[in-house]
Amino acid sequence: MKRPTQYSRHSIAALVLLAVSVLTAQAQDWPSRPITLMMGYPAGSGLDVVARTLQEPLEKVLNTRIITDYKAGASGNIASEYVARQRADGYTILLGPSATHGVNAALFARLPFDVEADFTPIATLVDVPNVLSINPTVVDAANVREFIDKVKASAGKYNFASIGNGASTHLAFAEFVLRAGLNIVHVPYKGGPEAIQSLLRGDVCCIFNQVQTILPHYRSGRVRLLGVSTSTRVNAIPEIPTVAEAGLPGFESYTWFGFFAPKGLDAKITRELNSAVRKVLEIPAVRQKLSDLGNTPRSETAEQFRETVKRDRVKWAGVVKAGGITID
Repeated sequence: MKRPTQYSRHSIAALVLLAVSVLTAQAQDWPSRPITLMMGYPAGSGLDVVARTLQEPLEKVLNTRIITDYKAGASGNIASEYVARQRADGYTILLGPSATHGVNAALFARLPFDVEADFTPIATLVDVPNVLSINPTVVDAANVREFIDKVKASAGKYNFASIGNGASTHLAFAEFVLRAGLNIVHVPYKGGPEAIQSLLRGDVCCIFNQVQTILPHYRSGRVRLLGVSTSTRVNAIPEIPTVAEAGLPGFESYTWFGFFAPKGLDAKITRELNSAVRKVLEIPAVRQKLSDLGNTPRSETAEQFRETVKRDRVKWAGVVKAGGITID
């Protein structure tokens, strides 16, 4: 008769082998059913627009359906926590921006997950530039350098808008303020429409906002665009220089969107998903549509994306600390 301890060891070993074989089989058969794409922001958001653009071509490459689901709220943390708790089988994917995986760790004193340890970075999708937009009836500046000089000459006089404390529009301007040495008042709003309306009314002088949401007002002549926040010009508005070339050398601030899975995703599935995303981003019609919206397709390996998350987490922690930024 075998001792219970010996039997237990044999049983555990057998279970481990069984689990490994099951996981291996799952990876080989993936995908065999629809994939759920989870977002922490509502339908119609910038994330949703990009997801809709990529959905059909990605379904064709992967040969499976993609179902979009939303768990909006808490700056994207609700959806992030949900995905972090799911099985790492390749069937639940988070579409997250740099806010959820680069900024929130610094903004929130406690999160129910670790933005690095609890996720498998899969692939970047796009860079989403912000653009320095002004109401020329409030501050009549022709370029970034002139804007900086005028705001410096009237310290504390001007206000800038954002879509909320800790949002990408706030952090972009906070970094700009730190780099330029400005004394300007932050006025947070509850969302993009309210913030943009405050700019159009002249309640604030300026805002850093996503290119795709400010374009109609620029084309109607109601706002003036001084500089995009990325290191290169944006195809949708090629006439607008970068902030760096227009008066603040070295400045770069943007939001990226990317796919994440729960930690422990099989390396084979990670590679297949990454490869599928990169193939889709090379389709001319997809690139053109993303570009027309003001976005720049961004293709990275999973390993490069992991480094991007690490780098941005450090960067935004510094901006949040230096700017004394807190959430609403």
